[in-house]
Amino acid sequence: MPSINCAVRGCHNTWGKRNQTLNYDCFDHGKKRSECCGPLFTLHRAPTDVEDLRLWLKALNLKNSPKCPFVCSYHFVDGKPTPEHPYPEKWLGYNAPLKRPRRVLEKYTPASASCAVEDDNCEETSPLPPEHNYGKNASPSIDQPLNCNQATQCSGPPELHRQLLRTDRLSLLYTGLPLDAFSFLANQLTKDYKNSFQLDAHDQVLMTLMKLRLNLLQDDLAERFHVSQSQVSKITSVWYDIMEEKMRSYIPWLPRETIQATMPQCFKEHYQTTTCVIDCSETPLQKPHNLDSRGESYSHYYGQNTIKYLVAIAPSGLIMFVSAAYGGRCSDKFITSNSGFLEYLRPGDVVMADRGFVISDLLHERKVKLILPAFTKKGMPLSEEDTTNTRRIANVRVHVERVIRRIKNLSQIIPVNLAHKFDKILRICAALSNLRGDIIHEED
Repeated sequence: MPSINCAVRGCHNTWGKRNQTLNYDCFDHGKKRSECCGPLFTLHRAPTDVEDLRLWLKALNLKNSPKCPFVCSYHFVDGKPTPEHPYPEKWLGYNAPLKRPRRVLEKYTPASASCAVEDDNCEETSPLPPEHNYGKNASPSIDQPLNCNQATQCSGPPELHRQLLRTDRLSLLYTGLPLDAFSFLANQLTKDYKNSFQLDAHDQVLMTLMKLRLNLLQDDLAERFHVSQSQVSKITSVWYDIMEEKMRSYIPWLPRETIQATMPQCFKEHYQTTTCVIDCSETPLQKPHNLDSRGESYSHYYGQNTIKYLVAIAPSGLIMFVSAAYGGRCSDKFITSNSGFLEYLRPGDVVMADRGFVISDLLHERKVKLILPAFTKKGMPLSEEDTTNTRRIANVRVHVERVIRRIKNLSQIIPVNLAHKFDKILRICAALSNLRGDIIHEED
């Protein structure tokens, strides 16, 4: 097996050389090494476990590692992989860089602030020397002690979320939530959160909401929050998972009694038994490189690659169900039958939908009634009664379109690398829309 070489840089041991050492004379026993001690070295195969293989390749530090790397005995502490030293550590052909600990950012605390902490009744320091004649708008240097009764000196700099969200108008602009709703949500999300980043936990929530609301570039968010671009990517990815898990309760399926009690007047006049209104929507997706994925996500209606999902709202406007993301090629009937929406329906419920939802057979099995606009037959115009019913349905169905517009917080095309997180992003945006409150009577 002459093709097996040691993968360590600068090491030229091969399986052929290993066999040649068997013919060497052993000075201890006076025999050939093949008869007593064996070869001078042997080659060990990399482990098959994924984590062990990753650490094995990390120790080798190769730019282009082979598919199945072998390492000779010279590079192991015990001459072979052992439980105490399972990875190569000796003579690896490079100098390992020193691992410096991460620098901890410490806030500057003036001496007067510590005075205020120890004694709340501390007196003002002596005035500045007369030779320092500061102008009207000038300020003393940082080395000069200041009065410890000044509130700005006795407390650290405010967090970024306090600077950005000063009013309800700014809170609605950056997060889509009123200031009280943002404070409530941030407190709930960060209650048991163990912060592994240097940024304040509330600022991390604000960063994620700004990404969802405004779809800002990562460079822009990094500049606003004074972190690196990689930190922005890590923080938002972590908080997508946390927010989706903790905000599931914000998308409840309401019982019939609650639906009837909160039904607005526009439904009570003609459709007072309606349980929910459903509709599908699509969001543009960046064109995938894979041809199969490109075909599955192509929407003939929009003429581009999209992600499609189903939304069900109560007559009051509360989002009760949002499906996972499907390719734009999927039909409304396929998504309705495979998204799990039918499992929430009970006999006697009434579902209102658009013409594209040919799901009467699926609902008939569950004894659920379907309300659809009238269809034209053989090119004939609608009758006066059908036209009136269609207008009435359109008058109340418009609310589901308004809710979907709220969910569509990502204004630009969704990148392909974010498509695997879009299911969670959908549920987060739906929960945030419910958190805003009543949207049927709210004007945008």
